[in-house]
This record gives sequence, structure tokens and C-alpha cells, in this order.
Amino acid sequence: MSTPGTTAGGTAGQVVDTVRYPLHEPGGPAWRSVVERVRAELAADGCSVLPDFVRPALQDRLRRQCASVAPAAHYRTETVNAYNIAVDDSLPPDHPARIPIQRGNAFVARDQIPRDFVIHRLYTAEAFQRFVADCFRLPRLYPLADPLSGLCLNVVRPGTEHPWHFDTNEFTVSMLTQETERGGEFEYCPGIRSAERENLGAVRAVLTGEDTSPVRRLTLRPGDLQLFQGRYALHRVSPVEGETARHTAILAYSERPDVVGSVERTRQLFGRVLPEHHAAAGRASRVDTLLD
Repeated sequence: MSTPGTTAGGTAGQVVDTVRYPLHEPGGPAWRSVVERVRAELAADGCSVLPDFVRPALQDRLRRQCASVAPAAHYRTETVNAYNIAVDDSLPPDHPARIPIQRGNAFVARDQIPRDFVIHRLYTAEAFQRFVADCFRLPRLYPLADPLSGLCLNVVRPGTEHPWHFDTNEFTVSMLTQETERGGEFEYCPGIRSAERENLGAVRAVLTGEDTSPVRRLTLRPGDLQLFQGRYALHRVSPVEGETARHTAILAYSERPDVVGSVERTRQLFGRVLPEHHAAAGRASRVDTLLD
């Protein structure tokens, strides 16, 4: 008989607190209990947080490892909008895409995150992928084939923020690895738009501060796993204060194999592209007809 958290769960079992999150017992009663709770939270407001998902004994190593590669982050401070699209004369004057936002966060690419790091081991663990797929009611998930954006570290330095935006995919998996002294809260507006309706008035009201009632706030801790439906939820990381940067690992998966990011978006985030991105140009597919 295998020991819980080691052989049965493979790599994931060595990284994850399997007492609380039984990845070593896929489909079992304890697994089902956690999955059903996550599904209920996702259905209610599009977000679920699993505290201390990484074993407490590994959390400081997780922080130190990610902090060691943070200096490699690509910085490109720029004026954007919540949709990350170009603005032209076809948009009406009151369109929320015309509201400029400063983006100051930066990203460390996957090829700069060593494979023996705690976060990389978790990202590639089959038991973890199966668990996340089950939480999102998907038959299977595939790690992105993108050598840069499959796994990355989002760095938000003091005095900057990760501004309001929508995700390009329907679900996001992330983990805070380093918290800041003040600020840096995760703020989101669940379901503020849908695949059929942009709901521009509500988005504009949040961006201008005219109506903050849709905004919910989370204070995450290192080692917390966050499952989030960010395609239809406007969200941001509020300005970071103090002396310590906020670090978040983004673990990117897809329902389809061999997914690679676009040339334009990859260059914007990482300052470079690879042959894989040029080879994949034109293969992208969309799940809706929204602006972004």
C-alpha cells in the first residue's frame, strides 16, 4: 500500500497538502468533497481559493525559488485598456476601451523557471492537472505547448499594479508565491459580461469608479491555489505598497493540446518570441465574439 502524499499522488502528492487536498485518491470520497466545494464556489461567483494548497513545509522554498528568478521579469510599462485592444475611430466616445490604464506588472517566462522548482513540479504533475480539470468540469486539461507562457511568474513591484483586464481564456489557475506588506489585493467583478453581451455600461462604471458595488476583494497568501473564471470577470491586482513585490505564478492550461500564444501578445508580455510562436500563427481559435 502506498503512502498518502508520496507514491500514490506522484509529484503532486509530494508538493500538495494531501491531508486537506487528497490528490493521491483521485475520484475518492475526499476528492469528490473538495471538488464539489470548488465547483459550487465557481458557480456562485467564478472564483475558488484553496488555502495552503502547497505543503506548509515547502512554502518558504516556493517563495525563495520564485523570488530568485523575479529579476528576469520583462518590464514594459505602457498605456493599455481593459480589453488590451487598439482603439480606433469605430469606438464611440464613451466606450470603456477608451479609458487608459497604466500597466506596470512584468512576467518571468517559463524557460527561466527551472524544472526542479516547486511550482514547475506542480504545473507538470498529472494528478494536479486531473484535479484542476475536475474542478472546472472538464474531461482533461493540457499544459500549454508555449515555451514561454505555459508557466510564468507575474511580478508587481511596489508603486505599480496589474490593471483591470479580462483573460483571453475561460479559466485561470494561479498561486501567490510572495505577498506584499500592503495593497496588492485581488479585485474582481464576477460575471460582469457574458459570451453574448459585453455589458459596456457596467464595465465603464467600474473603471471610472462610478459604481464599485460589483467589485469583490481577496487577500491571498503564499501557497494558496486560486481557480478563477476570468474571461467574463473584470479583474485586477490593486496597487502594491511597501517594499516587497507581489509574485504570482500563473499555471496555464488549455482544453486542447498544442496551444501556443500569438506572436504579438507574446512579444508584449515577454519582449521576445520563439520559432514556435511564428509556426503557430494563424492556428488560434476563439470561444466567443467578444472584443478581446
